[in-house]
Amino acid sequence: MTNPTTSFLKGQKHLNRRHNAEQRFQWMGRIAIALSLIFLAFMITSIIWQGKGAVSTTKVMLAFDLSAQMVDPENIKGASYEKIVKSALRSQFPNAKKRKQKKALYALVSSDAGFQLRDQILANPALLGAEQTLWVSASDDVDMLMKGHISRAGAQSDRRVNDDQIGWIDTLSDEDAIKRVFNIGFFTSGDSREPELAGILSALVGSALSLLVCFALSFPIGILAAIYLEEFAKKNRWSDLIEININNLAAVPSIVFGLLGLSIFLNVFGLPRSSPLVGGMVLALMTLPTIIIAARASLRAVPPSIREAALGMGASPVQTTFHHVAPLALPGFLTGTIVGMAQALGETAPLLMIGMVAFIVDIPSSILEPATALPVQIFLWADSPERAFLEKTSAAIIVLLIFLVLMNIIAITLRKKYETRF
Repeated sequence: MTNPTTSFLKGQKHLNRRHNAEQRFQWMGRIAIALSLIFLAFMITSIIWQGKGAVSTTKVMLAFDLSAQMVDPENIKGASYEKIVKSALRSQFPNAKKRKQKKALYALVSSDAGFQLRDQILANPALLGAEQTLWVSASDDVDMLMKGHISRAGAQSDRRVNDDQIGWIDTLSDEDAIKRVFNIGFFTSGDSREPELAGILSALVGSALSLLVCFALSFPIGILAAIYLEEFAKKNRWSDLIEININNLAAVPSIVFGLLGLSIFLNVFGLPRSSPLVGGMVLALMTLPTIIIAARASLRAVPPSIREAALGMGASPVQTTFHHVAPLALPGFLTGTIVGMAQALGETAPLLMIGMVAFIVDIPSSILEPATALPVQIFLWADSPERAFLEKTSAAIIVLLIFLVLMNIIAITLRKKYETRF
């Protein structure tokens, strides 16, 4: 006969082992979450630290000769502003006499300085007729030096700014003729091969237009497809096959959709290459499975009693679905759509396949004009050799993350606001 005390002790020992195993599992989960948060914090901190410099830029103040001999008041646009900028630099530093020194002197300001001077005169023609002191953008090397990313120490051959340029920059600094200001151009300009001039506006507009096309196509098609499959389609082998294919499409790599867009939309239909129209159509194909799956899950969550009550009151199946079931499933529709759109916003591979990797300076004004997208712009800048583009890349990533977080917050808010608990 078994001793009760022995059985109790064995049972207690087994129970203690089980509790210890549960405790170990809980601690493993806590450690995993803590490590994930640490890595996430490290990544975000690193991106912010590298990208914070992109929101500031360096300006140089020079005295420009805007007399009638240099700028004809009757033909302001026709003046040689590059010549005026170079003349102002030589007047500021007359000791630069050799050709090599002059070349280094001219490299203190951006290649766009002449156009900036012209735009200031066009905005205020009263500047003409005399010498005027105005601000123009410094070059990216000077900007990097002012931000501390280029060291003054070491051999001159090992840095992009030589000793003469450092001396001129120090002179400008002593005269308060050089300063760092907020870089509004990063948010209001398009792409440029010069880092100090590059901005994200064209990429943002291209992404917005592509998402607009994506939403216009994927939302109605996805929701209607989900309603039909869930509420009206007969449950047979064909509906099962369609459901399996929809689930499989949700796991297909995004570049496959890009290849589909390249072969069908561009090569067969001849739609404009690099346009938000084609980009939005490709993203819509990629987003449709996500929306359909989320919408069907939302429809299944509506209690059958709602359908039965509506049918019992004499409503037709269509009225039951669109007047009673679909409104209750709307929070799930919106959540799935926004999550799908957020996924589309961060996609790069399918857009590369349809040519949205092109260098686009102008801001697109329609869905048929050539454009790029924010993830593609990040990809292009990350591949650039200039140190200043690293800041632009990190800052653009921060902007993209902000939009993704906002879209997810909107999805959560809409679900909480319109969700009905049964």
